[in-house]
Amino acid sequence: MSTDVKDGWAGTVKGRPEVGQWAERRRTTSMDDIVAFSEMTGDRNPVHYDADLAGKTSFGKLIVQGGVTTGILNATVAEDLPGPGSVFLGVEWKFLKAVGVDEEIVGRVEVAEVRADKPICKLVTTVTNGAGETCVSGTATTYTMPLRDL
Repeated sequence: MSTDVKDGWAGTVKGRPEVGQWAERRRTTSMDDIVAFSEMTGDRNPVHYDADLAGKTSFGKLIVQGGVTTGILNATVAEDLPGPGSVFLGVEWKFLKAVGVDEEIVGRVEVAEVRADKPICKLVTTVTNGAGETCVSGTATTYTMPLRDL
């Protein structure tokens, strides 16, 4: 077998990441997030809008949609690691704890595998809340398009 492997990461903005490399982003959710997500998707579940009803559920409060929660992972992948040009090929996420309105969340991605021949990574992904509790955990596979010289 030849050890001369073509670098599939040539032309990508941030180059090939290393196994163990990680990136985080944090933000505080808001009612505006719920409204914007509802406008995009049509998801108007009352647990996102009706505080009285949501308070009587097992959540005990208004919660943001799961897409709002995992959206921080989209931003981390697209902006930080692997970076610009990156898209998800697949995700496997478990939603472990609901995220409320006005709650801080931290999205983290860590590189678990990197292909040398193609710009593909497997990432370990988590979203935690301000108390450090895991809200979402799982993995994602990404592809990073070369954007240099376009």
